[in-house]
Amino acid sequence: MHHARQHAETRTRERRQRLAHEAARLMAEGGIRDFHQAKLKAASRLGIHDDASLPRNREIEDALREYQRLFAGESHATRLRQRREAALRAMEFLSGFSPRLVGPVLEGTADANTPVHMHVHSDDPDAITRFLEEHRIPAESRERRLRIDRERVADLPVWVFSAEDLGFDLTVLPHDALRQAPLSSVDEKPMKRASAAQLRQLLAEEDIASYELDTARR
Repeated sequence: MHHARQHAETRTRERRQRLAHEAARLMAEGGIRDFHQAKLKAASRLGIHDDASLPRNREIEDALREYQRLFAGESHATRLRQRREAALRAMEFLSGFSPRLVGPVLEGTADANTPVHMHVHSDDPDAITRFLEEHRIPAESRERRLRIDRERVADLPVWVFSAEDLGFDLTVLPHDALRQAPLSSVDEKPMKRASAAQLRQLLAEEDIASYELDTARR
């Protein structure tokens, strides 16, 4: 009985891994942005329909990171570096709004079409509008629903614009959101985010790792 249960658990785990990797492939190659959609499409393709085998979003994100490392290699690393450096310049420009980098550019899963997602903070939502207008940055306004915590959901203003041939996506949050990040749609935990100083540190660590790798190859 114990052996049968173990065998069933192993099969479920293997199916979850297969589904996570197929969902990651669909996201990387098919431009699917939504984890849930990628998961269902992968399940349909592989003919796996039991809920226990559906991977968590975080498992798909890990598989996506691995897929990009294996199959996109150098081009993915270059693209990511370009976006992170552009994000740092934008954060310095927006320093008055305590910007934080979030999303795929920080997580390392950005593709060729991924905008740089940031949170900017102000108790006056029109302040960012005025700032962009003053600097003659044509931006399009949108709205995004974020889960602030377990109890609260908020519809927040978003500004989308292009700079340096890249898309930027700014969500405007109240100042007290700096104390705790909104919850991620990936795993319902507080979003991973980075200040300009933390991003600078990340880029420096990448430079050191790259230098050490080059030295080891020589």
